[in-house]
Amino acid sequence: MNKVSIQDLTPRAGGYYRWAVCALLFFAATINYIDRQVIGILKPTLQAQFGWSELDYGDIVFAFQLAYAIGFLIAGRMMDRLGTKLGFAVAITVWSVAAAAHAEAETFGGAAAALLALGGMTYSASVAGFIVARMALGLGEAGNFPGAIKTVADWFPRRERAFATGLFNSGTNVGALVTPIAVPWITYQYGWYWAFVATGALGFVWLVFWWWLYETPEKHPRVSAQELAWIRSDPQEPTRNLPWSALLPHRQTWAFAIGKFMTDPIWWLYLFWMPDFLNRNFGVDLKSMGLPLVVLYLVADVGSIGGGWLSSFLIRKGWTVNAARKTAMLTCALAVVPIIFAATVQSMWLAVGLVSIAAAAHQGWSANLYTLVSDTFPRQAVGSVIGFGGMAGAVGGMLIAKVTAYLLEFTGSYVTVFFVAGSAYLLALAVIQALVPRLEPVKLD
Repeated sequence: MNKVSIQDLTPRAGGYYRWAVCALLFFAATINYIDRQVIGILKPTLQAQFGWSELDYGDIVFAFQLAYAIGFLIAGRMMDRLGTKLGFAVAITVWSVAAAAHAEAETFGGAAAALLALGGMTYSASVAGFIVARMALGLGEAGNFPGAIKTVADWFPRRERAFATGLFNSGTNVGALVTPIAVPWITYQYGWYWAFVATGALGFVWLVFWWWLYETPEKHPRVSAQELAWIRSDPQEPTRNLPWSALLPHRQTWAFAIGKFMTDPIWWLYLFWMPDFLNRNFGVDLKSMGLPLVVLYLVADVGSIGGGWLSSFLIRKGWTVNAARKTAMLTCALAVVPIIFAATVQSMWLAVGLVSIAAAAHQGWSANLYTLVSDTFPRQAVGSVIGFGGMAGAVGGMLIAKVTAYLLEFTGSYVTVFFVAGSAYLLALAVIQALVPRLEPVKLD
């Protein structure tokens, strides 16, 4: 390739193929959230058919979170060692098979129940089967975000990463938006069995395009010299594999992990319990659930893109990366607070509005929180740090699954749950600021 001078380095120089890669990540995130959300939409249906209690459903969600936590540690290292092309392909294959396998959960549930009984856990065949299917789904889906964030670090200069992260992360909202439209229709037409099969098949379609269109920037024939120079316009980073012992001592690692631990559970709350909240508080059934959930995730989509855009905009205006990221995160944290009233209002649409704003703020927060890793760690460490933080977030999700299930079983109210949601982000930002008052590159000697 010909050399490119610094004067040639503009966002438009030489092409836009990096945004095509971002589009692939967007659709992966969409499918990821379709597959994980199906069970939340079908919760009332499955509870009625199988007689699950709130604690049974809580244990099924807990199983997903446990496997998701374990999977993040594996996936982060896998992406750093295998590279994102192969690593992503492995992850989406595992989670797509697992998503479709939910349809046969009762069939293999007897064997699953016997296996779990060896560990002293007694479940019906249906609960045991769904626990196993959810664990397999969690292991596979854990690969999505380490792979996507590492891909963004490989394909975008630092000044574009928050916006690119916000764009691909908005796919999670699209997935969460499509699911309450598609799943009830499939269920009424063909039964819940085919809802799991159809959504599970989507990942294999994506895999064909990923394997065909993706390669690293240096090797990709559609990346011009100018675009490659723009992608690599940040200072040179070291090229080497980094062990856990080189990453865990740093406050930046723990700031990200604690931020995920404290705020990821709130998103899981929206994903797995919002259909139940609407049904419990306002009598919304499967047929009429689509519209309020579509509104919620449309608003959340705006937050995902807007949160990433805000910090990138501030950086372009001359703000430091530290000030821009944290200002955007503070804005998002404040926007979540009104959700504390959502469980007590009498209007369904007012409740949906409060939760929608909070969900949008979470997505804006998440886009910037993820970007803190690529702001402070070299590309070779991004997958591992994201994996460690994702594990912490999944552990938080395990806790909220149990807490929410017990609160609903014994009080029937979301008041305490939404109070926790409203305060979590400000507390998390205070911890991040205490640990990392300035965002600076980690020195990995």
